Amino acid sequence: MKKRFAWILAGALALSCLMTGCGNKKEETKAETKAETTAVEETAAASGERTTFTVGFDAEFPPYGYQDENGEYVGFDLDLAAEVCTRNGWELVKKPINWDSKDMELNTEVISCIWNGFTMQGREDKYTWSEAYVDNSQVIVVKKDSGIATYADLAGKIVAVQADSSALAALTENEDGSNAENIALAESFKQMVEVPDYNTAFLNLEAGAVDAIAMDIGVAQYQISQRGDEFVILDGTIASETYGIGFKLGNTELRDAVQKTLDEMAADGTFAKIAEKWGLSEAVCLGK
Repeated sequence: MKKRFAWILAGALALSCLMTGCGNKKEETKAETKAETTAVEETAAASGERTTFTVGFDAEFPPYGYQDENGEYVGFDLDLAAEVCTRNGWELVKKPINWDSKDMELNTEVISCIWNGFTMQGREDKYTWSEAYVDNSQVIVVKKDSGIATYADLAGKIVAVQADSSALAALTENEDGSNAENIALAESFKQMVEVPDYNTAFLNLEAGAVDAIAMDIGVAQYQISQRGDEFVILDGTIASETYGIGFKLGNTELRDAVQKTLDEMAADGTFAKIAEKWGLSEAVCLGK
């Protein structure tokens, strides 16, 4: 009986050792895999190899970047960024940002760039820029039956502008004295109201809370196309401008990599196809 018990005990010990050995082997494999992954990441970081590209954008700025009915972030600029990432082997990270906080997001490197119908004029020395890729202007949108037909008719009216937008700058900044006409126009308004986004601006216009919206022509055309024929763009422009991609000041290496890819896309027709998809063929200027 004792002998039999001894054999059973020996077998149990052997089985225990075998199981422990297998467990140790699995742990060793996990540790090796983790070490290998860490080594790859450290090598990529040490070599400066980029693996992700984070685009900062206003999520309510169609057709350049916005959230669709399925909750997906889509738009012209995001399609361009996706193609740039595909060609460079980067993972695209779409990062909606508060437009007022865009500089903080960029300077702390939470985002790689600001790519969202971003006006270059007046900001030339604040960012490292790509080449201009879209021609754009600032215009005034009103309701078709508003009785407002010219800029002069805006006197005594309430006009909405997006916070920290090009339209706001065009109506308020006059450092060199060359913008006196727009300053006079703004002074004729009863009030200029800043809103967080253009969807809010159009809701206010529909409700009669404001009489007009000063905004980018590309966004205006898109918004009007989505809302029927209730709105019109007044003849003339407040200011002419172009869009570029804004990188952290001094980050020429990333700018050059993105610009090289965009130029290749313009040369092979991909850029034009993406512009056509979003109804912006007449607005783009890269490669022309």
